[in-house]
Amino acid sequence: MWTGVANSLPRHEPFEQAPMYVAVMTYLGYGLVTLFGYFRDFLRAVGLEKCHVAQERSEQKDFVPLYQDFENFYNRNLYMRVRDNWNRPICSLPGPVFDLMERISDDYNWTFRFTGRTIPNVINVGSYNYLGFAENNVDFLKTVAEKTQEYGVGVCSTRQEIANLSLHQELEQLVANFLGLESSMAFGMGFATNSMNIPALVGKGCLILSDELNHTSLILGARLSGATIRVFKHNNMHSLEKMLREAICSGQPRTHRPWKKILIMVEGIYSMEGSVVRLPEILALKKKYKAYLYLDEAHSIGAVGPTGRGVTELFNVNAADVDIMMGTFTKSFGACGGYIAGKKVLVDYIRRHSHSAIYATAMSPPVTEQVIRAMKCIMGQDGGIRRVRQLAENTRYFRARLKEMGFIIYGNDDSPVVPILLYMPAKVVAFAREMLRRKIGVVVVGFPATPITEARARFCLSAAHTRPMLDQVRLLRPLRLHNCGCFLSMPITISQR
Repeated sequence: MWTGVANSLPRHEPFEQAPMYVAVMTYLGYGLVTLFGYFRDFLRAVGLEKCHVAQERSEQKDFVPLYQDFENFYNRNLYMRVRDNWNRPICSLPGPVFDLMERISDDYNWTFRFTGRTIPNVINVGSYNYLGFAENNVDFLKTVAEKTQEYGVGVCSTRQEIANLSLHQELEQLVANFLGLESSMAFGMGFATNSMNIPALVGKGCLILSDELNHTSLILGARLSGATIRVFKHNNMHSLEKMLREAICSGQPRTHRPWKKILIMVEGIYSMEGSVVRLPEILALKKKYKAYLYLDEAHSIGAVGPTGRGVTELFNVNAADVDIMMGTFTKSFGACGGYIAGKKVLVDYIRRHSHSAIYATAMSPPVTEQVIRAMKCIMGQDGGIRRVRQLAENTRYFRARLKEMGFIIYGNDDSPVVPILLYMPAKVVAFAREMLRRKIGVVVVGFPATPITEARARFCLSAAHTRPMLDQVRLLRPLRLHNCGCFLSMPITISQR
């Protein structure tokens, strides 16, 4: 339960290393599948095995290849054999449980066919439905239905032209009030909120200091900006301060002129590690070296803090100390889109210079109303605080139980993103298939999305999950992995504490 007191000190975040023999076995596993991949390529070349993959025509042999050789190799020999674990089609509301369309493959996952049956009531621990607002309760969605009838589904124009609705202005004022900031602007796509707004804030002659685990949208926005990018180690204040000091002392390359701006880019909760930004320390460095701070709260807004106001509330710091507050409506709010919030002069500048603000179609009215409904609920109406507290209880309960079982898990105790380390490629595949057999939908991630020795399953918890659901997910008995004939609860996936 929340105590109502936010701790300004960083939470304990274990990133326990795997035993040496686990790392060796993991490399050996990848080595074996790579070796067999080259052997199968040889069989395809001599005609002993059918090649299913699309190939470039001989007339194109003098053109630049569309894909790298190893990328093609990885897709056809490693990913293709296990891709049934991803892109699973659902056919119901993606709430705490959902229904999956059953599909099978007759050619080792090169193609799939649907059987016409569904797999019902699969526990959903893969969606970012942190507060359970992905729901279809008629009473809850009454205002959304009314706005749909009043405004329609789409606006077919940009905010700069004829799609600046009173709903959008209401939402932006609500976001600013929720965060305790002067102003905000809403956008129709969360990814574009980063990738299209960062180039409006910095450019040539500016320096971006980016956490090494930042999301792709932040990385893309930084590259599009034309600014110089330097990457510091994840949540490592020594690495960040060293780069800040060098930037101040040395200035720009060759000319050594002072940087026009120095922008620190971090996330509130990192979606693959479940770790929380060390915000108080970063704010101290930002003030010390007169830099700017860009905080991406896509996974933290609504999900952490006593009243769901994100990491600034979690650490009990002033939100106004963060120069650019970014967040999305795609997770805790059960909708889509994102926002930029901060001082009024900043937001007014974004309205005039951001490509996403000028050229992108405005948020649709029903989506806008859904965000308004969810945010008002969190701000004290209709039991929203109960959802925030329930998510916190579920997070602490689930993490504590996994630790008691001895699993190596990453991240912060307050983070609803719970990665559990699996390491070996065969275990990642077998884990996902066995969990689905037990009607549990989970996301598994491996190389190249993670380091080669840190393949994992990632659980995303929700306030809509009940205690029996969590008990079913947390595996009270050892999982028998029929696909590889081994036990998941053997020491390969157990902490050596």
